Amino acid sequence: MRRRTRIPPAPLPARDGVDPVRVRLPAAGPWETVRAHLVARLSGAPPGMVDGMLAAGRIVTADGRPVTPDDPYVPGMYVWFHRELPAEVPVPFELEVVHRDAHLVVADKPHFLATTPRGGHIVQTALTRLRRELGVPTLSPAHRLDRLTAGLVLFTVRPEERGAYQSLFRDRLVRKEYEAVAPYDPALALPRTVRSRILKERGVPAARQVAGEPNAVTRVELADVRVRDALARYRLTPHTGQTHQLRVHMNALGVPILGDPLYPVVTGPGPAGDFRRPLQLLARRLEFTDPVTGAEHRFHSARTLTAWSAYPEWTAS
Repeated sequence: MRRRTRIPPAPLPARDGVDPVRVRLPAAGPWETVRAHLVARLSGAPPGMVDGMLAAGRIVTADGRPVTPDDPYVPGMYVWFHRELPAEVPVPFELEVVHRDAHLVVADKPHFLATTPRGGHIVQTALTRLRRELGVPTLSPAHRLDRLTAGLVLFTVRPEERGAYQSLFRDRLVRKEYEAVAPYDPALALPRTVRSRILKERGVPAARQVAGEPNAVTRVELADVRVRDALARYRLTPHTGQTHQLRVHMNALGVPILGDPLYPVVTGPGPAGDFRRPLQLLARRLEFTDPVTGAEHRFHSARTLTAWSAYPEWTAS
């Protein structure tokens, strides 16, 4: 069995709530120096950026030593540096903290706010905001919620305890309940449990169902109906955690969730700053036994889905 390489801890602290970038040098390549590799790897960066960072001592090794322009290339070596933060359109919605103790933080995330830094969303993420607002630079996510989905997200305070909380989600020991607003189909027999195999390919926006052993299971129940708008509110209980699972299953039932830019048709990302018609999906409840304290936790999102609470306004936006 191939042994996993142990990743050393970051020698740089988080800056403005954002962790440093970690780069591992490939096992082989034509580069004679660390600088040559970084210049090639960061070829899309402004000219001279790598040299400027090296001159300022901003690229460091695992022991915190600044990398010099002449440091030889060492396969498998790790280096760290802080990226220049991109300009981002602020997400104009509050991030509510519903629980905080010495071990965890549970936040009620709004739509359009990513859980963690990724791609073009670095500062405008729940993790970065919470680290800044709470003054807890060690805060880390125990799981993730899609950027377009609102609701409850759990973060850990102590790095040494993160694995224990992550294992709750990996081992399906967290009872999760979601709420969605979608078209009402009186011919759709509910409740039912949907089982399918979902495949999400890297670089492809939408996941798809394929033949094979099911890896995604969702309980779908009808919570309420509004006949005049041909809408329904659904209670969704996932028993697995595949990417876009709830969205794929609702679309497969013929009742795609309102505001979904991927299912049934990929419409592409909206313009920056367009916060109209959010995906009508909410992580409503989280329940679990705390693996560190033994406490029984039951958390509930106070958010509402606007297509249900104010449908005329939602359609007019």
